[in-house]
Amino acid sequence: MGFAARYSIHLAVFWRTSGTKLECMQIEISTEKSLTEELATLLQAHWLFCTSTTPIEHVYALDASRLFTPDITVFGARIQDELVGVGALRILDIEHAELKSMHTLAKSRGLGIGKAMVSHIEKFAKGQGIQRISLETGTNEAFKPARELYKSLGYVDCDAFGDYVLSEDNMCMTKLI
Repeated sequence: MGFAARYSIHLAVFWRTSGTKLECMQIEISTEKSLTEELATLLQAHWLFCTSTTPIEHVYALDASRLFTPDITVFGARIQDELVGVGALRILDIEHAELKSMHTLAKSRGLGIGKAMVSHIEKFAKGQGIQRISLETGTNEAFKPARELYKSLGYVDCDAFGDYVLSEDNMCMTKLI
């Protein structure tokens, strides 16, 4: 599972209890260059989450095969070499990008992976000259933790952008970076 040819940065360190001992864990975020089996499995979990909580006509999650295009950069989050989270940045125009395909495995939620991923993607986007990042997310209870994360990081509600159509099942958010 080598990390050769991947841009990599360590973003977060956290402590968790494992049995009777306290362990220091590090989240490593790296650019994913291809659709590996491990990444496909995580993206399938994302797709299943989205389609099980939102009517299909309002699901905007991309199929894994559509993520590896010139306008999209995919990032993976690992703890002890295990892929536990994913996120992507789609360039919309010279100053505007979209946060896509954010997902953390259920067993790894609550560890700060989403926050580390968004922070990493924002830093990457700034380096590309992006000034604003927007996103689309669900409005039902299953997406509440995501909405709260985005709000805590400075994202605010906005009108639909790109090809999105707002409904009772989704909303858009944006942030100047």
